[in-house]
Amino acid sequence: MRQVSETLQARIERYYTTVPSLFADVEEFGPLRLFVRSEPGAPYYGGPGHAQPTAGRAAAIGAADIARVRARQRELGVPEAFEWLAESAPALRAGIEGSGLPVLERPLMALDPHHRVDPHPVPDGVTLRALTADDPVLPAALALPRLAFADEGTAGGASDRARLAAVAEELIADGTVETVRPVLRAGHKVLVAAVAPDGTPLAVGHYHPMDGTTEVGGIGTLPAARRQGLAAAVTAALVAHARDHGVSTVFLAYARDTVARIYSRLGFRPAGCTLLIAGQPARS
Repeated sequence: MRQVSETLQARIERYYTTVPSLFADVEEFGPLRLFVRSEPGAPYYGGPGHAQPTAGRAAAIGAADIARVRARQRELGVPEAFEWLAESAPALRAGIEGSGLPVLERPLMALDPHHRVDPHPVPDGVTLRALTADDPVLPAALALPRLAFADEGTAGGASDRARLAAVAEELIADGTVETVRPVLRAGHKVLVAAVAPDGTPLAVGHYHPMDGTTEVGGIGTLPAARRQGLAAAVTAALVAHARDHGVSTVFLAYARDTVARIYSRLGFRPAGCTLLIAGQPARS
């Protein structure tokens, strides 16, 4: 595994500390901090609700600290989730696993700030755009990851636009769409979609900018629209949009080598990894 540079590591670690704070309160447990959502449905990945080491204090984390955080998560009714940059707390994995929680690796990739990422072609009639808070495509775009990640991989799947519409209606009814709108307006989240001529989102992805750094994520394609280069096109559009808005450091995490190859062709290169608990909410 390629080691992340000290400068890039510091930027990623700062990003992982500050972005969840936009959507959550922070509770301190000695050398660990826990992000607690200040409002239901706060639109940051699958949380927040996870814990991470406090900068500069990772070496002091003990079994009692981990137990206190887990007890608080159970009290809150959220998953017992931890996530951290591996290089920032090399001994934490053993402590987490010693407490009975299985740990997974999620490799990171980053772009050289000077590497040019050209626009990626899309099928005729498909358009790429950053969605506004009032875009009529927004509900279906927010629903798409549920279908994309329920059937992971790059192979094509059966068309299910009716299901996409049904999930979009669920997200309208439960308030998710209304929760996301002000976050888009404030610029805390950017959502890019590849949209078919009939207005159906075929692929989506997002990023949350912070102090010139961002992680792109949630990149998913409707199963029926796979193998058309849409994930690469959305990723390239996210990078271009982020750079046009002052972001110089762009990174991402991945779970499958097949997906990593898409990012590699765009110029992303290995940059360390994050560690997280198996089964905790996905970042999508």
